[in-house]
Order: sequence, then C-alpha cells, then structure tokens
Amino acid sequence: MTVAVEDREGFAAFLLRMRGKGITRKEFVSAVEAVPRRNFVSGQWHGAAWSDRMIPIACGEALEGLDLQAQIIHALALEPHHKVLEIGTGSGFTAALMSRLASRIVSVDRYKTLVDQARQRLDALAIGNVTVRQADAMKGLPGEGPFDRIIAWTAFDNLPRTFVDQLTSGGVMIAPIGPGDDVQALARLSKVGSRFDREDIGKVRLQPVLPGIASKI
Repeated sequence: MTVAVEDREGFAAFLLRMRGKGITRKEFVSAVEAVPRRNFVSGQWHGAAWSDRMIPIACGEALEGLDLQAQIIHALALEPHHKVLEIGTGSGFTAALMSRLASRIVSVDRYKTLVDQARQRLDALAIGNVTVRQADAMKGLPGEGPFDRIIAWTAFDNLPRTFVDQLTSGGVMIAPIGPGDDVQALARLSKVGSRFDREDIGKVRLQPVLPGIASKI
C-alpha cells in the first residue's frame, strides 16, 4: 500500500519535517507510508491528516499531531519481535502504525465508542496483529504482560511505578509525566531490575489519565 495521490504532498512535507529531526529509519518511514492516515479521521479533517495539528475525534478526544506521534513511536525503537501495550487507542492510527513494526499490539481505551471504531478501521485494513479493548488505563493489563514496550498517550501525575511489573527486563515505557493542566515531561522509562531508569526526551501537553472506564460512551 502506498500513499494516495491526494495525500502525497502532505506526506512529502511530513518526511521533510522528520528528516529535520533526524528520523530517517527506512522501516519506520515505510510503516508510516503504508498506513492510510485519512482512514482514521473524519472527512472534514482529511486535509489536515498529514499535518502536525491535533484533530478532533469521538468522545471529546483528539488525535495527536502526526509529528508528535511519529517522534514518540520512533523513540520506542520497536523491533519485529516486540509485544506492545498502548494506553489510549484513540482513532486506532498509532496501533495500525505500530502493527507494521512489532509482532503484537494490545491497545486499550476507556471509551467503548473509540474501541469499536478503531476495531472497524483496523479490520477494514485486514490488520490482524492488533487487539483493541475497553479497559482501565491506569491499571494497564497486568494479566497479559510482560510487554517489551508500553506507550501512553495520556499523562500521569507521577512516575507510573505500577507498570514496571508489566515490562520485560530491559523493556521501555514512554509516557507523559506531570500535571494534567500544564506542560508535562515526556519520559522514556527503561526497566532496570525492579525500577525505572528515567530519561526525559521532550515536553508535551496531553490529557491526564482518568480512572475506570466510561459507563455510557
């Protein structure tokens, strides 16, 4: 699958922005090219699909800008054998992208509407190595680990220490850490023994993690 004709200009501009940030790994670029991003946004936002702006999706949520998504997933350093836990399914785009780079993706979201829509989009693309389910993001999936990588698209007030046990030895979690109403540190947390070795790799401002699952939507 290649970028649709109507998206080629946007994709080319995205590549230039990524090259400016030193992101040129062939496998990663090919994965981005293979996932039709406009399939994951509503029609009124197709023109902004390849931009770095946030795009509204269902349940009052938003799809992060493509540049931020790409930088974070690139920082995960995914390998073909990796099993990944994604916290915050959103539209399903990042799960689809990671499915091209790792062996299995388990993605959770608190909103049933988002979970159902993401499943439909992934099924339409015949992506078979992604499991999407409604679950409490604050707890992860302790019964299904360990995972080689964990990525969170929602911010934690403090270091999410409970996720250490859900990672393999040497595994990596990337998550925003900081107050939900302010700028957060984007932290790359590497498991060393029974603790995290923290490296801050950027600044973001994402929604805070919410406990439980949505009862109606």
